Amino acid sequence: MSETSTFKVFSGTNSRYLAEKICKSLGCPLGNMNITHFADGEFAVSYEESIRGQHVFLVQSTFPNSDNLMELLLMIDAAKRASAKRIIAVIPYFGWARQDRKDKPRVSIGAKLVADLLSVAGIDRLITMDLHADQIQGFFDIPVDHLYGSTIFAPYIQSLHLPNLVIATPDVGGSKRASTYAKYLDVPLVLCHKTREKANVVASMQIIGDVKGKDVVLIDDMVDTAGTITKAADIMKEAGANSVRAIATHCVMSGPASERVQNSQLEELVFTDSIPYSNRCAKVKQLSIADMFAETIRRVLSHESISSQYLL
Repeated sequence: MSETSTFKVFSGTNSRYLAEKICKSLGCPLGNMNITHFADGEFAVSYEESIRGQHVFLVQSTFPNSDNLMELLLMIDAAKRASAKRIIAVIPYFGWARQDRKDKPRVSIGAKLVADLLSVAGIDRLITMDLHADQIQGFFDIPVDHLYGSTIFAPYIQSLHLPNLVIATPDVGGSKRASTYAKYLDVPLVLCHKTREKANVVASMQIIGDVKGKDVVLIDDMVDTAGTITKAADIMKEAGANSVRAIATHCVMSGPASERVQNSQLEELVFTDSIPYSNRCAKVKQLSIADMFAETIRRVLSHESISSQYLL
């Protein structure tokens, strides 16, 4: 592309697999960067090529552990000190996003803290996808391009040709997201109401709507321990659902998640590749977001509309 001489793409250690695919779609090489690790766990970042006057895109999801976030902050700082013209953080999975408000006394708001860290480090723009809460964009005083996994997932759901499709959400908090899919696909919406004993532990769940004889697709933004999504699938099968699938943007999949999914009533669980997934489960499928992010980078460079690429 014509802008090749004015921009470069670099990647953190654990998002390199995605950055390479983005660069392939853009038709450009992945930038050369060195990360030196010390015996005590500290590390240092250096760019092995000039980035003076360049638009620098830094690809790094901030999934656990915290080294991924710290690595990104050092990449930003090094780029600023190397006289990059603009620094754009490409964070497909924005970690700490579940801490988006003060819902009880004396708690941290992690999403705001991470936003402040990125801003102080020196980013000029953020490109991310399916934030846990849309209002997190307001934590930044810079442009935020918020992409939607629905651009990838909606065509996939249509390709399944399910005869009695119903869209469902595993909790009421995700009803807006699921409702958007249901309207676009022109199918009914079913809700699950859950109560929690504590974080990552679901106490009870009830279905609001009819799933008997239906092909249910559960929609969520992330799956962590898979307790909620698998419980919802099992309850829907008990209520007479013909089949249950789940679609979630971010494949966190902590602890017993893979085992729970394998032993659940889910036909399949579909993610994007915003987070690497190594603990393989036969029911898990990943769809690539590389082309979508590459197209967004093209549009940022050419000052075109970002929202016009959204399906819903």
